[in-house]
Amino acid sequence: MHPPRRRRTARRLWTAVVAALALPLTMLSTGSTPAQAAAVQCSVDYRTNDWGSGFTADLTITNRGTDVIDGWTLTYGYAGNQRLSNGWNGTWSQSGQTVTVKDAGYNGRIPAGSAVTTGAQFTYSGSNAAPTNFAVNGTSCTGAHQPPITVLTSPAAGAVYSQGDAVPLAATAAAADGATIGKVEFYDDTTLLGTDTTAPYSLSVSSLTVGSHSLLAKAYDSLGASADSTPVGITVASGPAVVAAPTQLPVQQGKSATYDVKLSTQPSGSVTVTTARTSGNSGLSVTGGASLTFTSSNWNTAQKVTITAAASGTGSAAFESTAAGHAKASVTATQIAATKAYDARFLELYGKITDPANGYFSPEGIPYHSVETLIVEAPDHGHETTSEAYSYLLWLQAMYGKVTGDWSKFNGAWEIMEKYMIPTHADQPTNSFYNASKPATYAPELDTPNEYPAKLDTAVPVGPDPIAAELKSAYGTDDVYGMHWLQDVDNVYGYGNSPGKCEAGPSDTGPSYINTFQRGAQESVWETVPQPTCDQFKYGGKNGYLDLFTGDASYAKQWKFTNAPDADARAVQAAYWADKWADAQGKGGDISATVAKAAKMGDYLRYAMYDKYFKKVGNCVGPSTCPAGTGKDASHYLLSWYYAWGGATDTSAGWAWRIGSSHAHGGYQNPMAAYALASYADLKPKSATGQADWAKSLERQVEFYRWLQSSEGAIAGGATNSWAGRYATPPTGRSTFYGMYYDQQPVYHDPPSNQWFGFQAWSMERVAEYYQQTGNASAKAVLDKWVDWALSETTVNPDGTYRIPSTLQWSGQPDTWNASSPGANNGLHVTVADYTDDVGVAAAYAKTLTYYADRSGDTQAATTAKALLDGMWDNHQDALGIAVPENRADYNRFDDAIYVPSGWTGTMPNGDAISSSSTFDSIRSFYEDDPAWSKIEAYLAGGAVPSFTYHRFWAQADIALAMGSYAELLE
Repeated sequence: MHPPRRRRTARRLWTAVVAALALPLTMLSTGSTPAQAAAVQCSVDYRTNDWGSGFTADLTITNRGTDVIDGWTLTYGYAGNQRLSNGWNGTWSQSGQTVTVKDAGYNGRIPAGSAVTTGAQFTYSGSNAAPTNFAVNGTSCTGAHQPPITVLTSPAAGAVYSQGDAVPLAATAAAADGATIGKVEFYDDTTLLGTDTTAPYSLSVSSLTVGSHSLLAKAYDSLGASADSTPVGITVASGPAVVAAPTQLPVQQGKSATYDVKLSTQPSGSVTVTTARTSGNSGLSVTGGASLTFTSSNWNTAQKVTITAAASGTGSAAFESTAAGHAKASVTATQIAATKAYDARFLELYGKITDPANGYFSPEGIPYHSVETLIVEAPDHGHETTSEAYSYLLWLQAMYGKVTGDWSKFNGAWEIMEKYMIPTHADQPTNSFYNASKPATYAPELDTPNEYPAKLDTAVPVGPDPIAAELKSAYGTDDVYGMHWLQDVDNVYGYGNSPGKCEAGPSDTGPSYINTFQRGAQESVWETVPQPTCDQFKYGGKNGYLDLFTGDASYAKQWKFTNAPDADARAVQAAYWADKWADAQGKGGDISATVAKAAKMGDYLRYAMYDKYFKKVGNCVGPSTCPAGTGKDASHYLLSWYYAWGGATDTSAGWAWRIGSSHAHGGYQNPMAAYALASYADLKPKSATGQADWAKSLERQVEFYRWLQSSEGAIAGGATNSWAGRYATPPTGRSTFYGMYYDQQPVYHDPPSNQWFGFQAWSMERVAEYYQQTGNASAKAVLDKWVDWALSETTVNPDGTYRIPSTLQWSGQPDTWNASSPGANNGLHVTVADYTDDVGVAAAYAKTLTYYADRSGDTQAATTAKALLDGMWDNHQDALGIAVPENRADYNRFDDAIYVPSGWTGTMPNGDAISSSSTFDSIRSFYEDDPAWSKIEAYLAGGAVPSFTYHRFWAQADIALAMGSYAELLE
């Protein structure tokens, strides 16, 4: 199933209960309990992807009863000659036309109202009718009622209208299972515009404001189901405008390409539109449609402008289509090599991502986590964003510079990040009070949220911070230069923690810094209480939100931030490639100042190498008995789950703290960034020991992969210097890496943090880049084994659809690390529990194979990379990008209780009450105004598992980057 992205974290008070930053996974596994004798009540949702001679079937079994189903066997029959090829997420067999699926053990328990998924691949000839005779444990199941199909047919994606003109909305809606359509609602993002109860469903709206709008239709049927359409992005201009599409136009050498031109508003007479190149590559020219005439009758009918590229040369040029009395339209045309079809794909998808009308960006230019608002993973709302998204924006704009020669967008992306996601001095005003000899006060991490608040303990020894002084000396400031991890871009919660402001409130229109995770590894996103990063006790309870997390005698108003090291490392990685590509074009000077900032960010990123309380790394047991470090002996030289910093808001009586993290996850390592900071002159850190630290980190990270590599080839969880987050005694016989203890799930536990295959693809992609650039033999050895395993678990179907691993299951542990004679890890094993067609993960995986194949010459890796890219391009495109539907069985947790101590009361900025009876939804009542909320209501009431098609920014960027990487290396 799917990622996404649970990314958790925790911040602190004066100190430190920072929990863990977590990443995606949408599928939860459960244990098993004694069998129940109650009668089964169930439904089965059956969906296929059919290519004519074969198909994949995805089945969702929902428990409609009030008792647990503990162990299940599903049976059903086909009417034709369908034959089972293979199955996943269960044990599949077939006898004649009867198919039997036995649970896989880990998914055998289905609580009341919950669901599990299973799937298989079949061959057939002739007809392929869907089965209807499903049974679970011998009891007949109904088929889940399917929601209606809703399509917004007008306006067209990318359309431009003038302010005050009528925007025609129209939709088609078809009900399933004999139901009828009762009404269709039309929305502008989450704002209801109007309703139509009779077909054809339509609405005319003249009140849309100037700017970009994301429109959708939502149909309701007579059985209570509803479904919304894919959003359609449009633009409203302040007056009459020339409209051009697409705005990014690839033109291969010696060939021509066209774009469409029309007007936004009906003119009273003839209007002449002229097009000319205004800047850039002179090898591109207008060869058709240089002068076009529009009248009151054909104003909305597109006419073509033809751009032709010279036989040689590359680079972009700007073309403007202008008309008297109209706003101009601008198109960037890029001349690419005649063979670079994948560069053309990059530019096409880049155009969709960056089109303001498609909804990927806020008015400030900040990338949202997703176009869609109702999504819960690491961010608990789609219009939040993460430092991860900013880092992907940087990488996307670096690739754009490589393809087009235009580096202004890369510089602009860093400026956006620096303005909105790196805290300003006003956001961290009391760093000058920081005492590096006592960085923070100890507080334990606890096993479950209901054990919090955690008591601060000043008696526990902590080590000194050995890099604070050299950072201040190098950069002349006490402030930390790193991204915070989570931002409420539209200020949906209403804290108003905009950069430079502290709790400005719901009326603030700027992006707002927030926090969620803070109560140990078991706290899932569904159990979090959101909080502001600057807590002035304006919201929450009498002490703001602080006394939910730490126990102290009194509480001070304070600020606190947490960094996600993988995102900052990805920003450095992007800067490395930008610098390489710009230098190759003779344009290194265009981005030298930005690259220097990336080096600075990498210097501060070393805080992620340190034990949380700067204790000595290795065999660290007991909060009081584990000795404090004395300097660099507190560094594990890996990228840990976070680093964090904070302090008082009172600048006259301030204090400040900083912490690292004791937990290192295999999926967060980035040897490519370490190589860049250690060996690449333009990214050399200014500090006295920064370059040496990154050189040691590079060596340590590659060893870490080797230590965590299973017998099969996948990379296991990670290691910790603080067992259970409180320096507890680890289980007897636990293997170690430089004295750090092996942990299968080194950070979040709900779900286990190394189940998601995306961590494998992300992390190995960085190893593959490092190998591709250097030929490092140790990196190659890890990749050789990992690629063989991953390819053995990958299926590409005849129609180009594919299946890659999704959820992983682990057993055993690695051998204790011996650098001079590494063990074979014969006792560490992985199995693939289920498979997915997730596009973002497939893109990261394809990039891994691309970089690996380029250096190694592995033809199967190269062929599979191409097949994955072609498969998603040919099968999963829509108006906004590339995406696939996802069943979100975990959304039954909207009603989950969140732990609030008895007697603790408070309020959210919108007035939602916080108390011991609060739930995930009750303190996020804004969700009930979301157009997709009825899907959740229906599911919570016993309806079908809801399906969503999400356009996550990171995934779309990774797909575009994979196309560009393939074009560069293998095309």
